[in-house]
Amino acid sequence: MGDADGAAGPSADPREPLPLLREELGTGERGLSAREAARRLAVYGPNQVRRAEKRSLARLLSGQLAHPLALLLWGAAALAFVAGMGVLGWAILAVILINAVFALLQEHQAERAVEALAAYLPEQARVIRDGQRQAVAAAGLVPGDLIVLAEGDEVPADARLTDGAVEVDLSMLTGESAPVERVAAAAEAGAPLLSEPNLVFSGTSCTGGEARAIVFATGGHTELGRIAALSQRAPRRASPLEVQVKKVAWLIAAVAVSMGAVFLLLGALVGLPLTDALMFAIGLLVANVPEGLLPTITLALAAGVRVLARQGAVVKRLSAVETLGSTTVICTDKTGTLTRNRMRLQAHWTPDLGTVTTAPPPALAEAVTECTTVSRAEDGGLQGDPTEIALVEGSGPDMEARLAARDERRRAIFRFDARLRLMSTVAQHGDRLTVYTKGAPEAVLARVPGADHDAVMAVVGDLASRGLRVLAVAVRDLPPGADPPARRDDAETGLRLIGLVGLYDPPRPQVADAVRRCHEAGVRVHIVTGDNGATAAAVAAEVGIGVPRLHVVAESERIHDYELDELLTGDAEIVFARSSPETKLKVADALRAHGEVVAMTGDGANDAPALHQAHIGVAMGLSGTDVAREASTMVLTDDNFATIVTAIESGRRVYDNVRKFILYIFAHAVPEVVPFLVFALSGGLIPLPLTVLQILAIDLGTETLPALALGREPAEPGLMNRPPRRSSQGVISRDMLVRAWGYLGLVSAVLVMSVFFYVLWRAGWHPGDPTGAGAALHHAYLTATTATFAGLVTCQVGTAMAARTDHASLRDVGLTTNPLLLVGIAFELLFAAALIYLPPLQDVFGTAALPWDVLVIIATFPVIVWGTDELRRRYRRRR
Repeated sequence: MGDADGAAGPSADPREPLPLLREELGTGERGLSAREAARRLAVYGPNQVRRAEKRSLARLLSGQLAHPLALLLWGAAALAFVAGMGVLGWAILAVILINAVFALLQEHQAERAVEALAAYLPEQARVIRDGQRQAVAAAGLVPGDLIVLAEGDEVPADARLTDGAVEVDLSMLTGESAPVERVAAAAEAGAPLLSEPNLVFSGTSCTGGEARAIVFATGGHTELGRIAALSQRAPRRASPLEVQVKKVAWLIAAVAVSMGAVFLLLGALVGLPLTDALMFAIGLLVANVPEGLLPTITLALAAGVRVLARQGAVVKRLSAVETLGSTTVICTDKTGTLTRNRMRLQAHWTPDLGTVTTAPPPALAEAVTECTTVSRAEDGGLQGDPTEIALVEGSGPDMEARLAARDERRRAIFRFDARLRLMSTVAQHGDRLTVYTKGAPEAVLARVPGADHDAVMAVVGDLASRGLRVLAVAVRDLPPGADPPARRDDAETGLRLIGLVGLYDPPRPQVADAVRRCHEAGVRVHIVTGDNGATAAAVAAEVGIGVPRLHVVAESERIHDYELDELLTGDAEIVFARSSPETKLKVADALRAHGEVVAMTGDGANDAPALHQAHIGVAMGLSGTDVAREASTMVLTDDNFATIVTAIESGRRVYDNVRKFILYIFAHAVPEVVPFLVFALSGGLIPLPLTVLQILAIDLGTETLPALALGREPAEPGLMNRPPRRSSQGVISRDMLVRAWGYLGLVSAVLVMSVFFYVLWRAGWHPGDPTGAGAALHHAYLTATTATFAGLVTCQVGTAMAARTDHASLRDVGLTTNPLLLVGIAFELLFAAALIYLPPLQDVFGTAALPWDVLVIIATFPVIVWGTDELRRRYRRRR
C-alpha cells in the first residue's frame, strides 16, 4: 500500500482462511474505526497509483539546444558576433531555435499509461466503518476496510469477498471480455491470483450481484499498481535512427571543428586578416552542419505517420516509423488480431449420432439456447457474452421463438463459475423442471454418470485440433412437482450428456497473406495468448504461422529463462499459450537481449508493461483498453494483424527514403566547403566564392522541399523480399559517403568553382585584384558569387534526381512517379530566382542578376551531375 515514502503494506495472504485474514488485517464485521482508518492512511499512504515525475518542457528544450549540431551552430553564432556580423549571428540563432522546436515535437510524446491506469480508480467508495455504511474518497481506503460492492460499481482496491457474490469484468487486467463470477467461498488450491474465485481487483467493474469484501491491498500494492510500476520501470529507449543521428552529429561536429582549427591556423600562417579568418571559420562550420537534416527527418517521419494513419495504424512517436522497418519479430495476440473476434457455431456432436455435423439437432439447439443469458439490444441485435451470442445465432431459424419461450420458462439461473467452469439454468416444461448445463467438457462429464469419457474426450481433442472452442451440453429432468434447486450442487448432478458444440473464431481474411509476406521479409511471428495451446496452434497452422516448424508452450508461465532463450534462438515460430502479463514482458525482454527488434501486440491493461518494453508496442484501437493504448507506440484502428505488416513495409520505405535525402543533403557539403578552402589556401588572393548567408539560404531554403519530397518516394521493387536490416546498421554507410562526397559532391564542386572563375576571368580579374565594395571589379565579384550560388542550386536538382534510387536507373523508377519532387524543384528554382533578381533580397544576400551565357552554363549542371551518377550506377549493375 505504498505511498510516496515507500511505506510497505501488510503481508497478509488473501487466500488464507477468512478468520485468519481478518485477524491479520485487524478487522471484523463492523469494519475499522474512523480513527484506526486515519492511522493506517498515515502509515500506508493514499490508495492511488503512483505517477512518475514528468520532465518539464524547459528541460526537454534545453536538451535539444545542447544537441551536437546545435553546439556547432552556437559556436558559429558566437564567432559571428565577435567578428561584428550581427545579422549573420542572429540568423544562425534562428536556425538553432527552429531545429530545437522541430526535434522537440519529434521526441515529446508524454507517457500517459500511469495516468490512464489511475483513471480506472473510482472517486468514491462505499465502506463500513464503526459499523455504519458510508461513502468515502477511494483514495482514503486502507487495508482492513470493509467495502460494499454492487452492480455498476468500480472496484476501488484489491479485496477478498466475505459474503455475497458479484459478476466482475476483468478485461482491463486479463483481456478476456466475458464477465466472471466472484463468490465468498474458500480459496481454490493452486489457482493464480487473478483466477482466485473469491478475490476482486482494483480498477475492475461489477456487472451484477452484491457483496462485501475486506481490502487487503491498496495503492502501489494492488495488481493495478504493480502494472503501473512495471510500466514506469521500463524507460522509453531511443530508436535506432535517433541513436544513429546522434552519432552522425558528433562525427560531423568533430570533423567541422578539426577542419576549422586546422584551416584557421593555416589562414593565420598565410597572413589572412583576423576578420577574414573568422569569416572562414564561420563559413566552414555552417557549411559542414546540415541545418536542414533534423527538420527534414522530422517532416519525413511525420509524412510516414500520416500515410500509416490512413492505412489503419496510428503511430504516436515519429521515430517509431523507422523502427518498424527494422522489425525482426512480431509477438501477436490471437483473438481479435489474427482472428475476427466473432465466434460462430460450426460443429455439433451428439452421442446418438456419433458423428460431427454442421447443423444442430433440435434437442441440442434448444439446450444451448436455454443455457444462455443473451437478450435483445435496443438496436435489434443480440447483446451479451460473445460465446453465448454465437450459440444462440447458430441454434437455427427458430431463434426468436426459442428466446421468448426461454425467458417465460426460466425458474432459476446459476451463472458461470470460473472454478467449476460451468453454467446452469432451470426451466419449466409442463409439470416438470429441466436443468440445462453447459461448460468445459471435463467439468460437465464429471457430472454425467455412465458416460464413455474417453470416447467423448477423443472427440473434444479432434474438435480442438481444428481450432474450435469446445463446450459440452447436458440436461437433467427433475421429478414432476419438484421445486427449483436452491443450490447449484443440487442442480448440477446426475446429468445426461446431450452433446458437444464447437465454436469457431475465423482468422481475418488478410492474415494468411500478411504472414506469408512476413516470412518473405525475414520476420518471424510468435503467438502470445491466454488461450489453450491446441486451439492457438490450429489457428497458427491455418494462417501459416510455424515456418519452418511450430513449437507450442502449453503453460508459458512455467517456462524458465534458459528454456526461453533456447526456444527464441531456434528456428521455430512459437505459440506461448496460457500466458500472463509477466510472460509477455519476459518474452519481450528476452528477444531484446538477443538483438531482435520486437513488435508486441496487446489490448488489456495487463499488457502495458510488455507494450512499453517492446521496441514497438501495438495496441488494439477497437477492443483495447485506454491503458494499453497509452503505453503503446502504435494503435491499430482496425485491430488487424495485416496492418502491422503494412506498417513494417512502410517503415522500410521510410528508412530507405531517409537515406535518400541524407545522401542528397550530404552531397552539398563538398561544394559548400570547397569555396572556403580555396579562399583560405590562396591566402585571400582568391575572394570568397560563396557567402555564409548564401549557404544558409541553400541549406534552409532551396534544399528543404526536394529533401522532403525524397521522403515520399514510392517503395522500390523487392522491398519486402529482403531480410530486416540489423538495428546496429548505420543509416549512413561508407558507400553512401563515397557516393555523396566522392562522386556527387566532387562533381558539383568542380562545376560551381568553374562558373565562379569563368565570371571573374571574363571581367578581367587576376588573383589578388581587389573585389570589395567600391572596387572596379565589385559588381563582377557579386555576379561570380551569385553564379556559385545558382550553380549549387542547379546541382541540387541533378543530385535530387540521382538520389531517387540506389541501384536502379531513373528510367526504371520513372521521371514523374514522385510529383512532389517536381514541385520541390520548381520551388527551389523560383526561390533562387527571387534571391538573384529581386532588389530587396539582392541587398541582403549579396547577389546580382546573371547574364544569359552564365545561365546557359548553369542550366547544364543538373544533367552533368545526374548523368555521372547514372553512369556510376550502370557500371555497378553490370559488375
